[in-house]
Amino acid sequence: MATLTLNYDDKNVLVKTILHSAILAGATEVAAKKMSPLDKALEDVRLGKVITVCKPNHAPKIKQ
Repeated sequence: MATLTLNYDDKNVLVKTILHSAILAGATEVAAKKMSPLDKALEDVRLGKVITVCKPNHAPKIKQ
């Protein structure tokens, strides 16, 4: 089994017809998984979309 993710304009009638035909031929629709903001951030790091992570300037400073 293979999973295919498509990005398309939902106003394009031709694409909607092709996708509907694929579903009629036996393809199944899979709902997009819901990700929490933390999971999304971790996914971005894993995919290399985030290069650096820095500490915010308003973080409390620790005095020694």
